[in-house]
Amino acid sequence: MSASEVEISVIVVSFNTRDMTLKALETLYAQASDLRMQVILWDNASHDGSADAVAEAFPQVELHRCPDNLGFAAGNNRAAEFATGEWILLLNSDTETLPGSIQNLLAFAKAHPEAGIVGGRTIFADGSLNATSCFNRMTVWSLICYVTMISRWFPHSPLFNPERSVSGQMDRVRHVDIVTGCFFLLKTSLWRELGGFDLRYFMYAEESDMCLRAAKLGYRPMVTPDATIIHHGGASAVSSAKKQIQSYRGKVTIIRDHFGGIARPVGLALLWLTALNRHLGHELVGLIKRREGGQGEMWKTVWKQRKDWLDGY
Repeated sequence: MSASEVEISVIVVSFNTRDMTLKALETLYAQASDLRMQVILWDNASHDGSADAVAEAFPQVELHRCPDNLGFAAGNNRAAEFATGEWILLLNSDTETLPGSIQNLLAFAKAHPEAGIVGGRTIFADGSLNATSCFNRMTVWSLICYVTMISRWFPHSPLFNPERSVSGQMDRVRHVDIVTGCFFLLKTSLWRELGGFDLRYFMYAEESDMCLRAAKLGYRPMVTPDATIIHHGGASAVSSAKKQIQSYRGKVTIIRDHFGGIARPVGLALLWLTALNRHLGHELVGLIKRREGGQGEMWKTVWKQRKDWLDGY
């Protein structure tokens, strides 16, 4: 297929997800082969044989073997340099494409140019909702709900869990602030106008930053339940101290980049207070129940390394 015939460029960034990557490509070709599609796989120096396995099983994939792990943001940016389609779709390596999902998402994007960036509905392998399809932006109020744990008590409340409650309501088309990067469609021209992902975001929050920058141009990102994929990650994405620290570093950078005036120092203080609150809470529980490890050790590490993540990316 010549470059002029490509309508959509699908970008997959992989890092040590060999079996999942193969399944992602298998289901992509099985369910979206009717599209004029270019598939680009950027392998971030996997050492599990991912690149070789892809080259053998899917010779039609444009495979790029990177000698270093550049991270999610830079990996997608580098891969997007080779995109020839009118549209770019970011698809995680731990996803499975379901019938009609990409076709429906592309049709939805064409019908809603005001959105700029669109996404769909993500589910787990058992069919249950994976509540990472979309989010609302982080605010001082959402951080207050987070630090006080009100958001945990009222997970479905738009008032007390404003960031995450929208992701549990994937029953209709809606405007959202953030579309998850695992199933993320936009025009190639908009991607290039935005300059791709901000490379400071090595991992986590890069899609939040891009969606917020698109909003400043007048776009209103949207999601549709008619485009559904399986996403195996999400629920346990932040389970270790290292990943939690990366997540917090991303949150700090979002606050520094997108909070204005007094909201910026207040937001940073609330994030600092959240880490302290979680650390002390788990310490207290450990003393009462005479046990250590698990979440307590994770938050202890996050708190000890607060100077690192408070600098952001």
